[in-house]
Amino acid sequence: MPKLLTRMSMIAALALGAPLGGAAFAQTTPPAPAETETEAAPTEQTTPPDQGVSMGEPVVDGQVPGQTYIREVTGDWSLECLRVPEGEDEPCQMFQTLTDSQGNQVANMRLFKLPAGGQAVAGALVAVPLETLLTGQLTIQINDGQSKRYPFSVCDQQGCYARIGLTEEDVNSYKRGASATVSLVPFVAPDQRVSLDLSLTGFTAGYDLVTLPTE
Repeated sequence: MPKLLTRMSMIAALALGAPLGGAAFAQTTPPAPAETETEAAPTEQTTPPDQGVSMGEPVVDGQVPGQTYIREVTGDWSLECLRVPEGEDEPCQMFQTLTDSQGNQVANMRLFKLPAGGQAVAGALVAVPLETLLTGQLTIQINDGQSKRYPFSVCDQQGCYARIGLTEEDVNSYKRGASATVSLVPFVAPDQRVSLDLSLTGFTAGYDLVTLPTE
């Protein structure tokens, strides 16, 4: 399978708005009004004089808010964080690349915490290549425990994605486990499953560092 480019897919909690842009529309100048004996009183200016100019944004160590970066590594997991304005808490998630036996990137997994109140205490987004048989779904097995199968939610030009909800029991299984197996079915070989190793080394330490965005 071809390499799958790593991309930031921070589940709604870390999503960034796209910058505004686009070409300006041509405008037609309206005809001048007929002259009258009494000139109309000038209207008050309501548009700020500095409209349309940039006031700049703070740069810290060459970085600006809205960029993602790897803050630290715990075992085989990276802590991926989003830079925010000074004084706010950075939202962070766990990230790991899954490779095949030749070292080619096949999939990746991002794991994040969810706000309290739901059955799922954490979520994960697993990205796989477009050449995946979607009806074969995604299977995850922790050590030799019971496997769980998850459907794929959406695809784009980069790949396809399974959005996973994790209960407290699921998270504890990840913490206790040494490794997990993530498997998928190739579209060109529907009678086979491709199994990828997901390391759980450093999971507990990394999970403790995961933070939600500031509300």
